Amino acid sequence: MDIFSGKRIVLGVTGSIAAYKSAALASLLAKSGAQVDTILTEAASKLISPMTFSSVTGRKAYLDEDLWKQDDHVLHIHLGENNQAFLIAPASANTIAKLAQGLADNLLTLTALASRTQIAIAPAMDGGMYSHPAIQANLALLRERGVHIWGPAAGHLASGLSGKGRMLEPELLAGHLRQLLGREGMLKGKKVVVTAGGTQEPIDPVRVISNRSSGKQGYAIAQAALDAGADVVLISGPVSLLSPVGANIVQVTTAAEMADAVLAETEAADLLIMAAAVADYRPLQPADQKIKKDREGLQTLKLERTEDILLHVAARKEESGVGPAFVVGFAAETENLLENARAKLEKKGLDLIAANDVSGQDTGIGADLNQVLLIWRDGQTKDLGSLPKFEIARALIKEAASLFT
Repeated sequence: MDIFSGKRIVLGVTGSIAAYKSAALASLLAKSGAQVDTILTEAASKLISPMTFSSVTGRKAYLDEDLWKQDDHVLHIHLGENNQAFLIAPASANTIAKLAQGLADNLLTLTALASRTQIAIAPAMDGGMYSHPAIQANLALLRERGVHIWGPAAGHLASGLSGKGRMLEPELLAGHLRQLLGREGMLKGKKVVVTAGGTQEPIDPVRVISNRSSGKQGYAIAQAALDAGADVVLISGPVSLLSPVGANIVQVTTAAEMADAVLAETEAADLLIMAAAVADYRPLQPADQKIKKDREGLQTLKLERTEDILLHVAARKEESGVGPAFVVGFAAETENLLENARAKLEKKGLDLIAANDVSGQDTGIGADLNQVLLIWRDGQTKDLGSLPKFEIARALIKEAASLFT
């Protein structure tokens, strides 16, 4: 079940050309299980049809005229009180001014005044308008009242100019909504450090030793921890994935860099989840210049062991008491899954280990599915089976959260 499943979200759409992005946002939220009630201002309805929103959400899209229909008794109260999130995207300069002054001359602003949930807005307007002192004063006033302001971004604007004023993309806004909905979750107030992706160890300035880790599982775990209300630090090797909104991203390349980042970020962490595929070996003496392929005969590459990050974390905690309260590791295996995972759990002093069989074609490295067996320090096990990586992440976070109780 996604965090949006069953949640009622009011989406306000105002008179900005960015309204076309709101249809994509409404579709994304509806596909994730949310019940999206859309309210269009009169200006918005000139730019995009309410039928567009009804088509992608399966629910009625409201206009000002609906306020006066007898079959919608006190409509703005119904919409304002029965939602888990209220987002106005795009939020035009005119609507921002109305919200700041408490004006209620249309269905959207009436509903905003009646809402019992926190309101978020995604400003969208030309750069010159956005930088105007009146707009900045209105935004500052809304911020003081607890309104969440997401964006805008800089880039090409409808006027043909470039500047700050673009509405954030639908995926980013959905990420912000996820964080808003999950803030009271089971890991509220906990700092969770997650590692993801592989590392790259240089052979010369253009070549590296690496592995096929995609980072998908680690990024899914970071998102699941955010959904559970945690303060998340994601320490990531080089990957091609969108970063979860709300996570503090620490980019690293080598095993040594990841070790330094983990030790620094876990000094005051509550939970460490090591999902990264850290290189076990690196070249002993990387070449200063590119190695030419015209060398004759076989080439020998001498390797040395990289830092064992989990052993460093355990040693520091034993010596000084500094470190995460609980540590979860991963054991990616192609054979003897249970035996190898238990040995790793014991050697590295883990509280829980996720043993994943990467030998399967559908659940191997880079796949969208994973097959995981959870093993606790006391010997208990739980087979999660083969599931999409985000479902594995949700289950893992739930079990990891139980360590705190």
